[in-house]
Amino acid sequence: MQDQKDSIGIEPPIQIFRVTDYGALPDTGEDSTSAIQAAIDAASAANGPTVVEFPPGQYDLYPTNAVKSAYYISNTASEKEHPDPTKTIGLRLKGAHRIHIEGNGSRLLFHGKMTPIVMDGCNEVEIRNLTIDFARPTISEMRITATGASHWDVEVHSDSAYRLQDGKLYWVGEGWSHRGGPAQEYDPVSNRTWRVPNPIMLANQVEQLGPGKLRLRFNSAPHTSVGHVFQMRDGIRDQVGALIVGCRNIIWRNVWMQYMHGLGIVGQFSENLNFERLRLAPDPSSGRTAAAFADFVHLSGIKGKISIVDSVFEGAHDDAINVHGTHLRIEGVEEGSRIRVRFMHPQSYGFNAFHPGDEIDFISARSLTSYATCSVVGIKPLSLREVELTLDSPVPDTIEDGDVIENVTWTPELSVSGNVFKRIPTRGILATTRRKVTIENNVFDNLHMSAILIADDAESWFESGMVRDVLIRGNRFIDCGNRQAPVLLIRPENTHVSADLPVHRNVIISGNRFELNGAPLLEAKSTSGLIVADNDILRNGCRDGVSDDSHEIIRLRACSGVEIVGNTIEDHAAVIVKTNLMKDEHLVIDKGQAAFIRRVDENDI
Repeated sequence: MQDQKDSIGIEPPIQIFRVTDYGALPDTGEDSTSAIQAAIDAASAANGPTVVEFPPGQYDLYPTNAVKSAYYISNTASEKEHPDPTKTIGLRLKGAHRIHIEGNGSRLLFHGKMTPIVMDGCNEVEIRNLTIDFARPTISEMRITATGASHWDVEVHSDSAYRLQDGKLYWVGEGWSHRGGPAQEYDPVSNRTWRVPNPIMLANQVEQLGPGKLRLRFNSAPHTSVGHVFQMRDGIRDQVGALIVGCRNIIWRNVWMQYMHGLGIVGQFSENLNFERLRLAPDPSSGRTAAAFADFVHLSGIKGKISIVDSVFEGAHDDAINVHGTHLRIEGVEEGSRIRVRFMHPQSYGFNAFHPGDEIDFISARSLTSYATCSVVGIKPLSLREVELTLDSPVPDTIEDGDVIENVTWTPELSVSGNVFKRIPTRGILATTRRKVTIENNVFDNLHMSAILIADDAESWFESGMVRDVLIRGNRFIDCGNRQAPVLLIRPENTHVSADLPVHRNVIISGNRFELNGAPLLEAKSTSGLIVADNDILRNGCRDGVSDDSHEIIRLRACSGVEIVGNTIEDHAAVIVKTNLMKDEHLVIDKGQAAFIRRVDENDI
């Protein structure tokens, strides 16, 4: 392109735009929002590669002078929950090309409810060496100092402002307040979090004992332990930690997100996203235990390659990484080559999910398998929920009620390697993409639910789609999951279940170390070409103290082409593989692993 080299092919010099030259005032507490945005806008308008530079320091950003712009974002808030899609944006890069945001270790401190960064329609942009935090995180925290039969004594974190009114506790922040909402309990000894009923709503009375010290009175106090921390929030995803939309070739390197309000870093209909050495965790010196209001990284409708490497994910309120597409339900056929489709999940709607030339698959809602493929030649939005698509060929005549379409063009390759996952109340990685997925050399430590989930559905979250090439290799899984949530879970939500009609294919689980504490190692459904090989398996008993000697480690339903070979069972106990809707030829087991098969009929599942 002309802006990359001059007329004789010489790379133009890099231009540097320092935010302090535009009026940003580090280490003063003054509002630097407008000045930072002015530097970004100037760099975006310049011809050639540019750097927006933050001289080291702390920069405060407030909502008052921030850019306000409407963005519809997948998996955030429904029309009923929060009808206004306006985002209050700290740093907006719109149409930027060949820009580096150089933080030099600076800290951006946000106030109120804000979306710290939006990258909209950008190409070749890198953000590096930056820390982001909030002055008043929208998750409030309190630590248990004493318990009784009908009361708790708690110490509220100094960052969690509150007020008492008529014996009730209200959390207050910069422009917001609430009482109810989701809550989590954190055990600092095990470094484990899990979801619980909100204790503020259970309490009959809240009394002030001293500055930051409260007594919660109950009819019967919920069970907890001294030292545990409760984390509470309002549950409305009205902002996000960052938005990358309509972008290409984006790099985030050495960025520390100490807190994110709403959903986390969201990528939507973008191409080639690279995340290196992220730290998504609270600052240990802050004493806070939560760093994200929901997911850490949520990537929907991406193409090209996603790379997430050498990063730390610790202290979320939902999944660490979720990569998926969106199934839209077929609502009607308009003439021979036009269809009307609809966003179905309340929290996903309004965004542009199709482009001319995109390839789409028609997916059976019952089997979650594809039965036809077309290309999009025209898009006509009918509302924020419905879209009419004109296709390059006639609509198949085999459509059934509930069937959906998936945009195949916007499905990515995914590589997640060298990361650490801790203090996650749900899952570590959710991956549903038909292109190559590699999850290797990660540590999953004490995740409350499955470390890895491969789902796919057309009736709940409407998150697509099928997987075709997954390698889970060289990871360490430490005490993850529970009896209902296996460490590795392959659970498509198909209702037509048969080993002859797999949803997922070619999943290899090899060379991992599983340290089990009562949870099954694997549950898989409707998967063909599943290989579990050369893994080290150690069973540490059960977290609830009940022996798991007779508990199945692998559960298989309607799977085929399964091989369980070469694994090492360190406690030499029998491994039970429970099967259903499978024939003998569907499963090969190396008997030297001390494994045997216990077959059950469908009613026993």
